[in-house]
Amino acid sequence: MAMRGIRGAITVDENSKEKIWSAAQLLVTKILSLNELRAENIGAMIFSTTEDITAAFPSSAVRQLPALRLVPLFDTREPAIEKSLTLCIRVLILADTDKAQNKIHHVYLGGAKNLRPDLD
Repeated sequence: MAMRGIRGAITVDENSKEKIWSAAQLLVTKILSLNELRAENIGAMIFSTTEDITAAFPSSAVRQLPALRLVPLFDTREPAIEKSLTLCIRVLILADTDKAQNKIHHVYLGGAKNLRPDLD
């Protein structure tokens, strides 16, 4: 089994706890499902948010998913870059998997699809 980095991102349409939590849970559950990951194979999840997301931590939403209760989670702020995507949550999941690098499914949802059009 190898450690792989699995990326994903999603946008929210407003800076509210409900929207942030819903988006973070959707993003993570989709990544876990598409990559057939179990919590015990996840080393950590690192979330970043754009500076306009201030109403909630994405990791707090993921912590509410019972299967992920013991997974180390971390939130950070992205640098404010001119003309960058707004209201965006990104995640990097570090996980052990038997999948080859070219078989990993990175997930970009909502407005974040524009970040990696090569993955469609």
